[in-house]
Amino acid sequence: MALPSFRFVELPEIKDSYHQMAVDEAVMIAVAEGKSMPSLYIHPWPERAVAIGFFQSVEEEVNVEYCVQHSIRIFRRMTGGGAVYKYPEGELNYSIIIPENFMPELRDIVTSYGVLCQPIIDALKKLGMDASFRPVNDVVVAGRKISGNAQTRKKGVVFQHGTILLDFDVDTMLNVLKISREKLKDKVVDDLKRVVTTVKEQLGYVPSFDEFSSLMRESFEDVLGVRFVDGKLTPYELELAEKLYNEKYSTRGWNFWR
Repeated sequence: MALPSFRFVELPEIKDSYHQMAVDEAVMIAVAEGKSMPSLYIHPWPERAVAIGFFQSVEEEVNVEYCVQHSIRIFRRMTGGGAVYKYPEGELNYSIIIPENFMPELRDIVTSYGVLCQPIIDALKKLGMDASFRPVNDVVVAGRKISGNAQTRKKGVVFQHGTILLDFDVDTMLNVLKISREKLKDKVVDDLKRVVTTVKEQLGYVPSFDEFSSLMRESFEDVLGVRFVDGKLTPYELELAEKLYNEKYSTRGWNFWR
């Protein structure tokens, strides 16, 4: 029996963080409407930026003045979770868009995190790391977080995206995120070293993007029992992404609404 076909998307040039968010929602809508195949894409982040979770307040979480002075973009995700500093050399990102009814395990949020994080675990293991899943939505290596993941759902479709930490710019992170007065920066750094790790720390080097992307693709195929076919965004997705970029994700009304 032939395996189900999913699309492995070659993304167009991503202009900025707003554009990446717009593409994410456009693909989710297209899959929900049955206009596109279930899809996976893997990519570096396009710029230095601070991502805040859907429910967070920029003013409470982010040092806005520092970000403006250093051309670090601030943007809001459509998924929940906490504020994080993102930069191109520091992470590998993925997005998977899949119908809830593709397999029973996807209908339950907690269970679905375990299923959709398994390909990350398998890829890290192939590189020689002792990776495992830590509920609700983290991948850890030797008990230290190396991947954070988040979900949203719309019209029967699961959208999950996540980050694999390749390297970590602690100094910039401490400057862009507001640290409460109760937490001295030295303590924050010590805490981070204890609970977070990176691919570079674990391996002593960072694999090439092509190698990592290939491992992730193979692992998603194995876990989901599918075959990926290469594809690009459709004209409908591109047009919808441009509309979402202009009318939603690039607006102050969206990014600073809390």
